[in-house]
Amino acid sequence: MARRGSYAKGIARREEILDSALEVIGRDGYQNASLRGIAAEVGVTPAALLHYFGTKEELFTAVLRRRDERDGLRAEDGSEDAREGFIRAIRHNTEVPGLVELFSRLAVDAVDPEHPAHDYFLERNARLRALMSDAVPSAAGAALDPETLARVIQAVSDGLQLQWMIEPEVDMAGIIDRLITVLERAGQTSPGDESPDAVRTGTS
Repeated sequence: MARRGSYAKGIARREEILDSALEVIGRDGYQNASLRGIAAEVGVTPAALLHYFGTKEELFTAVLRRRDERDGLRAEDGSEDAREGFIRAIRHNTEVPGLVELFSRLAVDAVDPEHPAHDYFLERNARLRALMSDAVPSAAGAALDPETLARVIQAVSDGLQLQWMIEPEVDMAGIIDRLITVLERAGQTSPGDESPDAVRTGTS
C-alpha cells in the first residue's frame, strides 16, 4: 500500500512540474525557462526535475505533449469540431509565445532520430494530418489528395509560426482559417465550374 501511495504522489508531482513548466515557459519565454526557474516555481530542486524527466530535453518534450493534451480537450469531448479546435489552438499560441518558440526550436533539434522529441514530432505530425482530414472533409475532391492537402496545411501553419515570432502582427489564425475556406471551396467545385476570375479572387 505504501508503494502504491508513493507512486501516486510521484505521478502527481510529475504532473505539477509539467503544469508549472507550461506556465513558466509561456510567461517568461523559452530563453528564460531554466531548470532552476521551473524548479523554484514548483518548490523542488533542479535535481528533482531530472529525477522525474531525466534531461532538460525530455522535460521540454513532455511540456509540448501536455500542451497538446490541453489544446485537444474540447475536440475530444465533442464541444467543437476539428476546424474550430485547430483555429482555437493557433489563436491560443499567440498568448504563449514562449511555447511557440520552444516548439520551433525542438522541431529543428528533433531531426536527429536520437533526440527525445523525435518520436513526439512524428506522432504529432500524424495526428495533425488526421485532424486536417476532418477539418477540410469537402476538399477531398480537390486537385490535391488528402495526404498532400494535410501536409500543405501543416507546412503553412508551422511556417506561419516562424513568421509570427519575427512579425507578431501576423494573424496566424486568420490566415489558416481563410486558407481552409479556399480549400473547401476548391473541393466543392468541379474542374471547369469556376471562371478564371473566380479562381483568382476566391469567389464563386
